[in-house]
Amino acid sequence: MAEPAALLTALLDDLRAESEELDALVAGLAPVGWAMATPAPGWTVAHQISHLAWTDRIALIAATDPDGFTAVVEAALADPGGYVDAGAVEGIEEAPGVLLARWRDGRAALAAALVGVEPGAKLPWLGPAMSAASMATARLMETWAHGQDVADALGIERTPTARLRNIAHLGVRTRSFGYLVHGQPAPEGEVRVELTAPDGQLWTWGPDDAADRVTGPALDFCLLVTQRRHRSDLGLVATGGADTWLDVAQVFAGPPGAGRPPGANAAASNAELSA
Repeated sequence: MAEPAALLTALLDDLRAESEELDALVAGLAPVGWAMATPAPGWTVAHQISHLAWTDRIALIAATDPDGFTAVVEAALADPGGYVDAGAVEGIEEAPGVLLARWRDGRAALAAALVGVEPGAKLPWLGPAMSAASMATARLMETWAHGQDVADALGIERTPTARLRNIAHLGVRTRSFGYLVHGQPAPEGEVRVELTAPDGQLWTWGPDDAADRVTGPALDFCLLVTQRRHRSDLGLVATGGADTWLDVAQVFAGPPGAGRPPGANAAASNAELSA
């Protein structure tokens, strides 16, 4: 395992690359493109970028002013159903260039702040407290997931990269959380996860003799745990008790997500072709 400093550096490099890939998708869009609907109900491309900018800002507060983060938690508790949506709405009236610049400045400030976090320190969050490395992983996951929404809206098929390993790892580690937010007890025992990486390598987690198993493409697993595709549209195979996990898997904090209906992306693609 990499030393903490080296691990954080690698994660921040991956986060930067993921952010730049999404940045390239939206930087050249006309205002009408920023107003385009994405698969997230009620969210446009501008909502997606505004949400990322907002989350980077509160992550920056967590990294630089842990005591001040109390106000963030209180606001979230006061409006648990609308707090995240409110963060996405705050930037949609800005000119696209202004919103884009704010997101760029915010993500750079957060990366710099995470480098300065004391080793072993835990940062407060809306879920469990996290290390700087865990915060970077969470930001990478969200950037990739919301980037998928933007790509789907624009009809662009992204090329999967090795950065997916970070998201898949987070998906495996949050197995019990998926059951928890659905009000179900997590099954005992470990699960063997075997995922085919974009370059054909095999990424694995869990004991190789576990009876409960999940296999399939790493991209599909990441789409599942971020709830960007319905399980029935993915090439994942689960055996034993792992089967119930794929129905509740959720890598992001908060209440159970609504996910995507079966065939939603295919339907969207067909609509674009016929438009």
